[in-house]
Amino acid sequence: MPKLKINGKDVEVPQGSTIIQAFKASGVEICHYCWHPGLSVAGVCRLCMVQIEGIPKLQIACNTEVKEGMVVNNTAQGVQETVKWGLDFHLINHPLDCPICDQAGECGLQDQYMQFGQYDPQMAEHKVKKHKVIDLGPTVVLDSERCILCSRCVRFMDEVSKTHELGIFNRGDRSEIGTVEGKPLANNYSLNTVDICPVGALTSKDFRFRQRVWYLKEADSICPGCSTGCNVKVSYNEEGLWRIKPRENKEVNGYWMCDVGRDSYKFVNLKGRLLGGRVGRRGSWQDVDVVDAARSAGLKLRETVEKFGPDSVALVLTGQFTNEEYKDLLGFFVSNLKSKNVFHWLNNPDKVNEFDGLLFRGDRNPNTKGLVGAMIAAGVSGKWESLQSGLAGKKIKLVLVAGPENQAVFPDLEEKVKFLGQAESLVWMTSGTSTVLDQVMAETWQIPLKTYIEKAGSFTTYQGKVQSFKLGTTIVAQALNLSEVAELLAGRDLNWNLRPGGVGGVKVNYSTAQRGAL
Repeated sequence: MPKLKINGKDVEVPQGSTIIQAFKASGVEICHYCWHPGLSVAGVCRLCMVQIEGIPKLQIACNTEVKEGMVVNNTAQGVQETVKWGLDFHLINHPLDCPICDQAGECGLQDQYMQFGQYDPQMAEHKVKKHKVIDLGPTVVLDSERCILCSRCVRFMDEVSKTHELGIFNRGDRSEIGTVEGKPLANNYSLNTVDICPVGALTSKDFRFRQRVWYLKEADSICPGCSTGCNVKVSYNEEGLWRIKPRENKEVNGYWMCDVGRDSYKFVNLKGRLLGGRVGRRGSWQDVDVVDAARSAGLKLRETVEKFGPDSVALVLTGQFTNEEYKDLLGFFVSNLKSKNVFHWLNNPDKVNEFDGLLFRGDRNPNTKGLVGAMIAAGVSGKWESLQSGLAGKKIKLVLVAGPENQAVFPDLEEKVKFLGQAESLVWMTSGTSTVLDQVMAETWQIPLKTYIEKAGSFTTYQGKVQSFKLGTTIVAQALNLSEVAELLAGRDLNWNLRPGGVGGVKVNYSTAQRGAL
């Protein structure tokens, strides 16, 4: 653990660390563009210049290894002037179109200039014009005029995704990022290039021009897209969720996430959500308060058990809920109702062990491992064949279903709804509406559930790592989690006054009567 001084501050870092890593570890800011902790060192932006005592020339911090007793600074006048000239060089041909740039508000170029630049420009020549709005593939758009050729995106494709679609073409001030001929940017990790682009050169087609980032708040969460459990940040406001970006966790996903997982914000929003309770059957549905729906479903459940015995009811679970929800719902079902008819609805069973070699897994549920563990702990392991025979023989009268939160990843949804709809009564707990569910002839209760961003809890990854997350925001005010449903099914009350309201669908005016310094 070599020790060094950075701007007069004593710092201790692991052997083999570079000076820029020492700066990051010590919390001291240093100007840089091309360096990224998840990629190899390129050393092309020349902005992370530092002065090292005993070395006459300035050095780049990203490619200089720390030595015991080093004395380093980036505050000397010579260093600051060098960085300003470097920034001036990078901005020579930059279009300076911040007002219309999607990256405005979270742009490294803006941030670095305000902290390390603020110079009087020396360039009088006309800027070099380059290509704009280049379609690189299904997810990413390039504006070459904004690009500072940091090569982060190229290195990502070469070193992380290993798909090699991008390169730097031409020479000098005519150099541009582009796709290799015949290879559009179409892999499942393409949007990571947007995350690591320090300027607005690469933008997401999905998010582009939809929101200004200063209208968004962020919450830490876990991606529900598959069993990897990537750590993410979810951006939202009063209108709902707008995007998902990876959050660093070196033990799980590093700095990255897949493009499929980024789409998991869409099913959370109001469009397609079940907004309240519904009771009825095909051709005869009635909208009811969610508490009334859950209580009446609980009454029907208990009456069925009293009349036909515990084996007359069944619980079907999907791997899309938290460990805490499984524990509470299974506790109610097994302990209160004395039934062990619990079954695991596994989507894509033939793909559950598929893996792309980086992050994406064929198990499209965030908590299959947790569900299996909860069923073992509760002493239940119902075989699907038993459910089939129970429904066919009319022994199972009522089925309670914790349906999929993300219905799009359950290709057998229609088949399972028709199969489970053979029961006389069906209690279906789900976050989204379903035209298929609306067609069942069984007496049915539809109970709206919260999605992953609307509750706190934990998921267990395929590796067995338990990851906790907190409530981010509430989209549907009447939605419940499975623990709350279990309370209502058991006939107990909820303190509804403590629950947050849902989104209103109207963005408030963020301007205030206060103004900053002009």
